[in-house]
Amino acid sequence: MTTQRLNIAVSFLVIFVSLIAVFGDVIRLPSQASKFFRPTEDDSSVGVRWAVLVAGSKGYWNYRHQADVCHAYQLLRKGGLKEENIVVFMYDDIAKNKENPRPGVIINSPYGEDVYSGVPKDYTGDDVNVNNLSAVILRNRTALKGGSGKVLDSGPNDHIFIYYSDHGGPGVLGMPTSPHLYANDLNDVLKKKHASGTYKSMVFYLEACESGSIFDGLLPKGLNIYATTASNPEESSWGTYCPGEDPSPPSEYETCLGDLYSVAWMEDSDKHNLQTESLHQQYEVVKKRTAGSSSSYGSHVMEYGDVGLSIDKLVLYMGTNPDNENFTFVDENLLRPPSRVTNQRDADLVHFWDKYRKAPEGSARKVEAQKQVLEVMSHRLHVDNSIQLIGKLLFGISEGPEVLNKVRPSGKPLVDDWDCLKTLVRAFERHCGSLSQYGIKHMRSIANICNVGIQMEEMEEAAMQACPTIPAGPWSSLHRGFSA
Repeated sequence: MTTQRLNIAVSFLVIFVSLIAVFGDVIRLPSQASKFFRPTEDDSSVGVRWAVLVAGSKGYWNYRHQADVCHAYQLLRKGGLKEENIVVFMYDDIAKNKENPRPGVIINSPYGEDVYSGVPKDYTGDDVNVNNLSAVILRNRTALKGGSGKVLDSGPNDHIFIYYSDHGGPGVLGMPTSPHLYANDLNDVLKKKHASGTYKSMVFYLEACESGSIFDGLLPKGLNIYATTASNPEESSWGTYCPGEDPSPPSEYETCLGDLYSVAWMEDSDKHNLQTESLHQQYEVVKKRTAGSSSSYGSHVMEYGDVGLSIDKLVLYMGTNPDNENFTFVDENLLRPPSRVTNQRDADLVHFWDKYRKAPEGSARKVEAQKQVLEVMSHRLHVDNSIQLIGKLLFGISEGPEVLNKVRPSGKPLVDDWDCLKTLVRAFERHCGSLSQYGIKHMRSIANICNVGIQMEEMEEAAMQACPTIPAGPWSSLHRGFSA
């Protein structure tokens, strides 16, 4: 009986090899074998892939954040994630913006295809807010206000990918609506998600200035969360594919198309077989590209949380494009860094200046662009001078700058009392106006004021002296509410 079975097996093998010889151009053994042996999304023992994608800004000058998120959505869909398992937050004021040279289209690179088509409108406009993001992650439908109602309905065997692209500052991430998202609140949400037992592992990619400060000293090990950030706690992140750079956007564009860290991980994922590439391998590739090619720019991509998870293959979180299945990962950065990039905080100025430069002399467009440049610069000077003056009023002319600029050692959170930080932010804004996307760079200074024991009443008095009136410009306006 054993001999008979062996003969049958040998006969089957001979037939199979013959088929490969005859139809070699049709039967793609590596691809088909990987599909045969790879678990499917419906295998409950392996779990389902979930994703939350967040663009935390608005305004055409912030084009790149929504472009990043739309690109991420397309990548995940090509990777096999189902639309119902991807939750998208974006203000949605870019594709049909009057400044957009290709109405209804968003691109994330100079020669990129449209990444906007098909992206779901889960949470748009003022529904992009801290409350809804928390409710989505924690599957708290009763706390949702507006939007599609889609939440992370994940189970204990599932894998979650969260990607956030926006402006940031020490300990804070921007939102198009008030308040902003503070680091302690985000980490509290992640801890609650872990306590609920509704995921197996989570990966968090974060694009923002000082983004390392969101997790440094705050994200504990043991939550099965692996996070990487575009920068360390003290430095800016960078926009790319901006006017005047090489490569630059098409000539009709007057804004940055992407962010350096974000473009790095997505363009890497677009090309590779994510069944074989690990999170750590991608981290190394992204780190090299984001570091820049010279000392004039670049940031340090960081890792936080359960770094041991980085041995996982990317396919667990992003799926993989079947077209890439025969691509062998090489530990070599094939995506070279650009020769020049733009500080995230200056991307709005780049847009307004390029708009001014290209507008016909004497045109209404040129007048508008000139006004926008002057308003931005005026607001920046006001915020910078106000914070510096408050420091001097509280601590003296010589010690003020020292207190404001102090940086805590790695592994220690930005501030001891997060409620104090938020209280002092509101005290500043009541008298000096909104910090805005630029002003949150001073969050460390306000945190340091808390850390030395200054009370709200003292901050209020100093802010009143520093700012007799709130400037009338749009960037300082508080009509959208407080940042905290």
